[in-house]
Parts: sequence; C-alpha cells; structure tokens
Amino acid sequence: MEAFLVSTAVVAVAEIGDKTQLLVLALAAHFRKPLPIIFGMLVATLLNHAVAGALGAWLAVTVSPGALRWILALSFVSIAIWALLPDKGDVPKAHTTHKSGVFVTTVWTFFLLEMGDKTQLATVALAAKYGALFPVIAGSTLGIMLIDVPVVILSATAAWRLPRKPLRLIVPAAFAALGIAALVR
Repeated sequence: MEAFLVSTAVVAVAEIGDKTQLLVLALAAHFRKPLPIIFGMLVATLLNHAVAGALGAWLAVTVSPGALRWILALSFVSIAIWALLPDKGDVPKAHTTHKSGVFVTTVWTFFLLEMGDKTQLATVALAAKYGALFPVIAGSTLGIMLIDVPVVILSATAAWRLPRKPLRLIVPAAFAALGIAALVR
C-alpha cells in the first residue's frame, strides 16, 4: 500500500505544470471532447509507466543493494531539482486526421511526450525502490490522472464558451511559440 500511495503523491506533484498537462489543455480546448482525451491519457500513461516500472523492477533485482541505494538517492535528488525547473521545450501540435480521431491522437502524443519525462523517471525510481511493480504503476497512473483530468474537463468546458475560430489560432500559436523557444534556448 505504501508503494501505491507514495507513487500517487510523487507523480501527482511532478505532473503539476508538466508539458503533458499543457498538451491535454490544448487537446481539450481544440477538440472539446473530454472523454476520449481522458481515456487516451489513461491508456498512454498505463503503457508508458508499465515500461518504466518494468525497468525499475529489473534494476531492483539486477543492481546490488548498495549501488541501487546510491542510484535511487541520486535519481530522487535529480528529479527534485528537475521538478523545480519550469518545463521548456517542444510540445507536439494538437491535430488529428480523419483516420486517427481524438483518442488515438491523445494516446500517441501523450505517450511520446511522457518519454523521458520526470514522471516516467520517477516511476522507474519508485519501482526500483519498492520492487512492487503493479502498485507503483497504479499509483503513478492515478497521480497523473488526478492532476490532468480536471485540466481536461475545465479546458473543454471553457472552450465551449469561447468562439472556436480564435481557439483554432491560439492553440497553434502557443505550440509555435514553444517550438521557437526551444530553438532559441
């Protein structure tokens, strides 16, 4: 139970202000369909964190306890420092084609954006620390959902009250600005 609760809390805090949170905000404002976005986030997070948790569990049985203790300590300190820094970088543009739909777009973009993210690395470290794969994956997934589902619902609700044409211009402009900022830095 401790692995589940700690994973939920650590990942929830790490997700606040994350690039994936900006992504779901943009997806919800653009598509105005919160349920496929929420289910897409759930699927993407489960897949991504299952891989991360498996890596952490493998580290727990492969690396000596002394070395693992140092690796975990450095990982947690690094993640703590990383969490203090605001996210900068390129966020994929929220778009869809007739063939892929909102759910697939969300799964694909959320999964890719989560790769190498602090919440994914925290999941690796937590699985290595606790050696409890399923409670860590469940907790880390719940942590992301607790933080991002309200963002999706509020953004989709607010989008219905705003004219669609300006939103279609604002979302790409925001992503273009993020792309330019990533190139400049």
